[in-house]
Amino acid sequence: MARWCYRHRLVVLLLWVGALFGLGFSATTAGTDYANVFSLPDTDSKSAYDLMQKAFPNSSGDTDTVVWKVDSGSVKDQSVQTRIQPALDKIADMKGVGGVTGPYSGARGATQISSDGTIAYAQITFAEQANAVPKDLVQKVVDTAQAAERDGLHVELGGQAVQRVEEPPGGIAEGVGILAAAVVLFLAFGSFYAALLPIGIAIFGVGTGLFSTQLLSHATDIPDLAPLLATLIGLGVGIDYALFIVTRHRRGLQRGLDPEESAVIALNTSGRAVLFAGGTVCIALAGMLVTNLRFLDGVVVGTSLTVVLSVLAATTLLPALLGFLGPRVLSRKQRRKLENGPEPERTDNLAVRWSAAVQKRPRRIAAFALVVMAVLAFPVLSLRLGATDQGNDNTSTTTRKAYDLLADGFGPGFNGPLQVVTSSGDTTTLVKDIQGTKDVAQVAALPPKDGVTVIQVVPKTSPQSVETDDLIDTLRDKVIPGADATGHVGGVTAISKDFASVTGDRLPLFVATIIGLSFLLLLLAFRSLVVPLTAALMNLIAAAASFGVLVAIFQWGWGLSLLGLGKEGPINAFLPVIMLSLLFGLSMDYQVFLVSRMHEEWVHTKDNARAVRVGLAETSRVINSAALIMVCVFLAFVLSGNSGAATAGVGLAAAVALDAFILRTALVPAAMHLLGNSNWWLPAWLDKSLPHLAVEPAEEPAPAVEEGPASAVHGFVRTTEGEPVEGASVTLRTTGGRELDRVEALADGSYIVSVPGPGTYLLATTAPSYGSTARQVTVTDSPLVYDVELAEGEVDVVN
Repeated sequence: MARWCYRHRLVVLLLWVGALFGLGFSATTAGTDYANVFSLPDTDSKSAYDLMQKAFPNSSGDTDTVVWKVDSGSVKDQSVQTRIQPALDKIADMKGVGGVTGPYSGARGATQISSDGTIAYAQITFAEQANAVPKDLVQKVVDTAQAAERDGLHVELGGQAVQRVEEPPGGIAEGVGILAAAVVLFLAFGSFYAALLPIGIAIFGVGTGLFSTQLLSHATDIPDLAPLLATLIGLGVGIDYALFIVTRHRRGLQRGLDPEESAVIALNTSGRAVLFAGGTVCIALAGMLVTNLRFLDGVVVGTSLTVVLSVLAATTLLPALLGFLGPRVLSRKQRRKLENGPEPERTDNLAVRWSAAVQKRPRRIAAFALVVMAVLAFPVLSLRLGATDQGNDNTSTTTRKAYDLLADGFGPGFNGPLQVVTSSGDTTTLVKDIQGTKDVAQVAALPPKDGVTVIQVVPKTSPQSVETDDLIDTLRDKVIPGADATGHVGGVTAISKDFASVTGDRLPLFVATIIGLSFLLLLLAFRSLVVPLTAALMNLIAAAASFGVLVAIFQWGWGLSLLGLGKEGPINAFLPVIMLSLLFGLSMDYQVFLVSRMHEEWVHTKDNARAVRVGLAETSRVINSAALIMVCVFLAFVLSGNSGAATAGVGLAAAVALDAFILRTALVPAAMHLLGNSNWWLPAWLDKSLPHLAVEPAEEPAPAVEEGPASAVHGFVRTTEGEPVEGASVTLRTTGGRELDRVEALADGSYIVSVPGPGTYLLATTAPSYGSTARQVTVTDSPLVYDVELAEGEVDVVN
């Protein structure tokens, strides 16, 4: 496939350009139809909502607030009333608005004015819940209310529905992320064209994914959160996947390969790993389905589709673009060097030295990495799931300003009133009992209808505080049963609490599902029980440490002011499910790229120490570059203005950085050195029963050995200074990795291995305190003389 795409590059490019613009035109013409279908069956807040919807169909929806403040005088002044009341009347007449309760009419009006007379509010009740209220209706409400402003009169709006339209201009976060990624790629490659390739692949993958998701929104329920997350994950994996393939292609060119052959080999090796890694990301995302939270189904569809299209772009469009560029994918300096012949393998770079250091001190490095991760994971012990309120919004938003005005004028509990909905029992006694409950500021019972009574309860504490959660539990477990009433506690704050409880209960099943599926995939790919077990453990460590960072920043408030995201609070309940899906998928990417190179070396040499060392030396630099790009992309979402996206961005950036820089380049290889050959252990009976799924390409068939007398390879093993290396292990293998003979060098460094007949073989040499080499040798009818030179810390590769 890679060769066909390379040779028919113009056709492939035109197909992708046509797909991108065709989908873009169709999506723009059709528009969006995102549906935030949110339901928590079998919860107390859902029962309260159902009762309200039955008795008050126009008042069971979301309740938002219009708040106004005067700099001087009172909100009761006629000049203020004549500006505010007409606006409230106009809002009340809008279709989709169930009613407006203001301070200038009715017996309750006085309670909606602050004690100093400078702040007042009106409640707008929509006919639907916040996630179902049309955005254009909410925008009309905001515009109508704020049109009443004048000098000395400030009007702000708060509530869940209003928050949904408080979105900053789109594309800022994505643009900053792409720009940062381009800088990192240029520094890594030194070539403008090579740096542009991963960016282009990501744009095509994300663009077609987003347009396809937009079209699918007309056929199924997809929340408006899906495009944001699809962009977040699509940019990351799209750039990373192209980076791995381009790096392998450049290495092939530097070794003197023809551009077409180099591209084919790159796709047939790194491209296979990309396919496998993309599959693990989609499986991790699909793990969200087991939570049975139906609003996440659309998120799975949108993000998975974007990942699939990013993989497709990397494996079809990328080889076509490589065909257009040819050798220009290398820098000018590299092309000039190549004119003098292929570049020799470097054995003295930082990655090689680090790989040798890990082999020498695996226990010390593993212990240090574990200590660092444990310290970072410690805050996760105080993790509290919940819902951040609008006090966490940016200080420039109208929702944050309304939140602060209500808290100043009426107390923090006004930003999250509770609704006790009763269908039977003594309502009067219940109201008195609620009034006498700790942390209750105000209680008001609305006129009953169809046997249903709604009691508005205003807590003394903010919606996201622990005391408010405790109050909800007290009302449900003690106060309502104590009054012999049948009732349920609803409202946005109660819904958020129930969502956090449901998510927490289903989180273990979710984690077990994605770990189990990832384990099976790695088991099939690497024919090992230990490798997938190690990967699962490392993923859990990375998750714990990244959530520890989130708790320290967003729950404890460490450095939060630098992000401009308001005050500290609980971690959003939806975040663990989404973040763990993305984290496990991305972690598996790095595990696949690292271990697939190790496995490739293990198949050739059956030398675990060499396999781990070569795999780490060859992949650590590109993994770290890919991780740095991911970190830049994710951190850029702090600029999105969306607190949920910012939290996810910081959490994923921390997770990727810790995973790549500590786990995959230190703890994983150190552990694999300590485990030795058991890394690749698989019971024979299980090996026979498992289907074969190879991440690496199939081995080329070994050339037939010509019939003839047995021959030999002999020579000396010496250091770079010419000293003999006694006890060096010399192994002769077929090119497919099967061992034919193994000997140890004598005191003078001499060795001799027997050869079954003429042909091409692999001669691998290793010695303690020295590096190892593996070279292909061709033996004819007569014995071959071949001297081996070993250098301390040397690492070479089998191409």
